[in-house]
Amino acid sequence: MPTTSENDLLATAREKFLNGEMAMAERLLQQLILLNNKLPEVFHMLGTIYYDQGKFTRAIQTFKRALEIDPGFSDASIGLSIIYNDLGKYDEGKTVFEEAQRNLAQNKNRPDPYVEERLASKHLELGDMYFQYQRWDDALEQFYKAVNLTSRKADVHMKVVEAYLRKNQGAKAIKELKKIIETYPGYIPAKVKLGVVFYNSNRVIEAIQEWEGVLMRDPRHSDAINYIKLAQEVGVTSL
Repeated sequence: MPTTSENDLLATAREKFLNGEMAMAERLLQQLILLNNKLPEVFHMLGTIYYDQGKFTRAIQTFKRALEIDPGFSDASIGLSIIYNDLGKYDEGKTVFEEAQRNLAQNKNRPDPYVEERLASKHLELGDMYFQYQRWDDALEQFYKAVNLTSRKADVHMKVVEAYLRKNQGAKAIKELKKIIETYPGYIPAKVKLGVVFYNSNRVIEAIQEWEGVLMRDPRHSDAINYIKLAQEVGVTSL
């Protein structure tokens, strides 16, 4: 997914593009490609700019790149088809357009990632509200619905962990954390949290092992360093 800074840059580039400020739009789009080269809309807008500049070869390459990322991105297919027709390559133009129509038909029943993220966001909002009012089961229901829709699954699973902990269901929280770590080995917050849960369950050795695992990935992780020091100094004490 694009980061917040990428989203801001994309919004500005889109605004410049729609307002006809093509020189500025082109510079912003080039910056975006350096940050994230997997956004089909960026290549579509850039291809359109190249087409307007008469740089047909570059426009074709750029539209094709958009379609490599997302074969169902119909705007790029249409743009590519128009160029081929302008160049007298009518058969190629027809092929691209027909392929776009097939992809659109196939994608009608597929989930839209943008829509799914918006739905996930709503489930998270409701889950957070239930959590605030200590309605743990209702919160869990919403968090699980969100996790099935969002691409930020690890973050949402952490909310599930917190709900289980508030219900005093440490075993389920531990199981959830282990699942996160297995699925996303580089997701450090889960290992840190698992160490805390182990520590609060008087499983100090296992806690220290988790925090040491964090330090193997990030030797300067302050929370892991402080937790290990505390465990070594005071023994079995609730964090």
